[in-house]
Amino acid sequence: MIRNAALLTDLYELTMMQGYHHYGMHRQAVFDMFFRRQPFGGGFSVFAGLDDLVETLETIRFTSAEIDYLADQGLFKDDFLEYLASFRFTGELWSVPEGTLVFPQEPLLRVHTSILEAQLIESLLLNTINYQTLVATKTARIYCASEGAAIAEFGLRRAQGADGAMSASRAAYVGGAAATSNTLAGMRYGIPVTGTMAHSWVMAFDSELEAFRRYAELYPAKTILLIDTYDTLGCGVENAITVGKELQAQGHSMGVRLDSGDIQYLSKQVRARLDAAGLQDAKIAVSNELDEQIISQLVAADSPIDMYGVGTQLVTGGSDSSLTGVYKLSAKESPDGTFVPTMKVSDNPEKSTNPGIKQVWRFYGEEDYPIADLVACNREEIAGDREYVLYHPSGDFRHTRLSRYERVEPLLQLQMSGGRRVQPSPPLAEIRSKVLSNLDALDETYKRLINPHIYKVSISRLLRQRKQEYLRRYLADANDAE
Repeated sequence: MIRNAALLTDLYELTMMQGYHHYGMHRQAVFDMFFRRQPFGGGFSVFAGLDDLVETLETIRFTSAEIDYLADQGLFKDDFLEYLASFRFTGELWSVPEGTLVFPQEPLLRVHTSILEAQLIESLLLNTINYQTLVATKTARIYCASEGAAIAEFGLRRAQGADGAMSASRAAYVGGAAATSNTLAGMRYGIPVTGTMAHSWVMAFDSELEAFRRYAELYPAKTILLIDTYDTLGCGVENAITVGKELQAQGHSMGVRLDSGDIQYLSKQVRARLDAAGLQDAKIAVSNELDEQIISQLVAADSPIDMYGVGTQLVTGGSDSSLTGVYKLSAKESPDGTFVPTMKVSDNPEKSTNPGIKQVWRFYGEEDYPIADLVACNREEIAGDREYVLYHPSGDFRHTRLSRYERVEPLLQLQMSGGRRVQPSPPLAEIRSKVLSNLDALDETYKRLINPHIYKVSISRLLRQRKQEYLRRYLADANDAE
C-alpha cells in the first residue's frame, strides 16, 4: 500500500480535474484498465496489485501540506483547492480477482465514479497494477520453467527503490515465489523469509571450515553453506561435507548454494559428492542472474537443483521493464442520466478502444481449463447453453464459433462501492495458491517460453455492432467537418 498517495499522480490529472470542476463537469464516467500485449513474449499474465490499490483508494486524502504545495504552484484556484481538501474516493471499482490469469485487450478493472475522481486515480492505479502484474507474471514464468521447484525472491538490492522492492516482494509471492529475502515484506505481507550467507561471512573468518561451522552452530536447522568463495569443487564442497556430517550426527540436514560458475556442471558434481558422502538429504540452491530461460535449460539438463534464488531479472522485469497497461474512458453520463459509450479512435486498429460499459466472460472446457474470453456489453445475457460467435477485438471480419464448452463465468466483480471495500481482503497465501492452481489448469501451449499459443480474447456480436456504429458516426462527423 502507498501511504499519503493523493499527490502520486501526474500534474495533468490535477489540471484536468480543475477544468472539470471549473466548468461544472461533475457527471459520472466509466474508465477501463487493460493492457495491449503480453510481456516477455509470453502467453499469459498474472493480475496482481488489486488489494494494495483498494487499500490506498480507501484512505486517499489531501493533507494541508499538500494543499499548500499545490497553492504554491500558481495553477490552482481557491475553490478547487477547497474541493481537494475534502476529497474522498466515492466510486465503484469492478475488477477481476487478484491472481487471475489475464490476457491483452480485455478490461481488468472498471472504475465508475465522477470524472474528477476517476481522473485523479489514473496514475496511481496504473502504477500499482502495471508493476505488480509485471513482476507476478515474471515470477509465474520462472515457476513454470522450474517445474515446481522452490523459488526465492532475492531482488531487494536491485529493485527500483524501497517502494519498488516492497511491491516486487508482494507480487513475486503472488506469482509463485515460495519466499523472499526482504524481511520487511515478510513482516508486512506474511511472506516466508529465507536467506543463506554472503561471501563476506566466509572471508571474515580465518578459514572456510571455521565460517561454515560457526554458521551451523547458530542455525543448525537452517544451514545453507555458500561454497564458491574459494574453490567450489575443492575446499568448498569438502568443507560443506564435513559440516554436513556433523549436522547429520545431530539430526539435522543442510544445504549448499552455488552463486557462480557453470551451474549445470557444478550442481551435478556437487550432488554426486554429497550423495557419495551419505548426505542425500542435503539440498542444492543456486543463484546468479537467473531467469526463466536459464532455469528452463537447467531443468532440461536434469540439473539436481532444489531452490532457485532470483533477483535482478525478477524485480526489474528483465527483458520487459513495464506492462503496457492503459486506462481509457469508455462511457460518460449524459444530461438525462444515461451513459453514452465513448471510444478512442486510432489509425492503428489495435489502439482503438471498445466503447461502453463491459463485462468479461471466461469459457471453460473439460477439466475446467480456460479456452476463451469474451468481452461483452455489460447487460448482455451470456448463458452457458448456447453457441456464440466470437469476433476479433479489432472489430473486423475475423470471427469464430464456440459451442463446445462446459461452463462460463463473469470475471469482473464488484470490489468497492461508495469508495469502500465490499470484498474481504484475501490472505496473500490464498492468492498465491489460486495462481498456482490457475497455472496448472492452463494448457501447456500457453506456458511455452518460446512462441506460446495465443489465448483467444474476442468481442461479442453486440459490442462489435456498437463499435462499428461509433466508427461510422465518427467518420461521418469527420467528413462533415471537412
